[in-house]
Amino acid sequence: MITISVLGLDQFVVGHYSKDNSANLVNLFECGEEDLNFYAPNSMVFHNGVEQTSWNTIIIVRAAEKYRFAEDKVAKYLLKTFSQFSIHVQVQFEYFSEAATYEQINDDYPRYIREDNIVKTEEDETDDMNDNDEDDAEPNPADHAELDPNDPNQLYLGNVFADFDKKVAEQEKESHSETDNKKK
Repeated sequence: MITISVLGLDQFVVGHYSKDNSANLVNLFECGEEDLNFYAPNSMVFHNGVEQTSWNTIIIVRAAEKYRFAEDKVAKYLLKTFSQFSIHVQVQFEYFSEAATYEQINDDYPRYIREDNIVKTEEDETDDMNDNDEDDAEPNPADHAELDPNDPNQLYLGNVFADFDKKVAEQEKESHSETDNKKK
């Protein structure tokens, strides 16, 4: 079992990284695909009170002792490939005895969830199709008829930028008018 923990880098970047680089790392470790996992917590690295995310990335590789032989090759690979996402990269290796590892695998299910074995429900498919539409849609006050507009603890569902948008449009119009007048 090998777990690569990545601190100080966005977890979604690590997710994409694992998809693109797992096969190469499996080759370097000379292990099975099922032996390699990534851990990317939703956290930040700090130094002297200043956030270091994407500036300083710390990678901790926890592996069974039998994988120690691959340390140098894996370190070089991780340093090179993670430097595409971070300014500074540090890799630390921690080893453990396989005798201290326990697991229970349920043979009724695949070992790992994969894109080809995810079961999509009808609701998931509907959500996927409407994701972009929902982000751009204006809130409909009728959907929230139970809300009391006089209650200061209620969320405002209108367009908070309505006045701002009008002012920007007016300034752009004035700016274009002035530019047109100067050209004449």
